[in-house]
Amino acid sequence: MVEIILYIAGGLILLGMLTALWRFVEGPSSADRIMAFDAMTVTSIALIALIAFFNNRIIYLDVALVYGLLSFTGVIVIARFLEKGL
Repeated sequence: MVEIILYIAGGLILLGMLTALWRFVEGPSSADRIMAFDAMTVTSIALIALIAFFNNRIIYLDVALVYGLLSFTGVIVIARFLEKGL
């Protein structure tokens, strides 16, 4: 029962990633593209966590944590660049 719910959650995560990818490609402004990039990184972190659960590998959670820290830093740098330049 729990695995079925996790498969459904994985499908919803992939659907969220596809909609964020669509906004990234079609976004009329740079702010839309930044938000879509951030949404894609958050959904990919959730997907990595699900893969870690299904494969029973805890090391993937470390990968997700480092990926989250790097993506947060990247979004902050891009937002600062768009706000007033580096």
